[in-house]
Amino acid sequence: MSIQDQVIAILAEQAVLEPSDVTMASTLEDLGIDSMGVVESIFAIEEAFDVSVPFNANQPGASDFDISSVASIVAGIERLKAEQG
Repeated sequence: MSIQDQVIAILAEQAVLEPSDVTMASTLEDLGIDSMGVVESIFAIEEAFDVSVPFNANQPGASDFDISSVASIVAGIERLKAEQG
């Protein structure tokens, strides 16, 4: 399963949606994921990918990890995985 597919699966589960309802352009707000859901999603993503998302991820301006959309989350995980390399 690709990083993109895994992220979509995690966010779909968090939002109680089908993965087909989640697109790369979806924002967490679009998906109806509240701030508590964002925290839970980040924990699930960290566990699934064995990465550590910067703590201030909910403030994209203050962090290297942007959670504003599905695409930006996927890009952030890809970068973290590459840095682990």
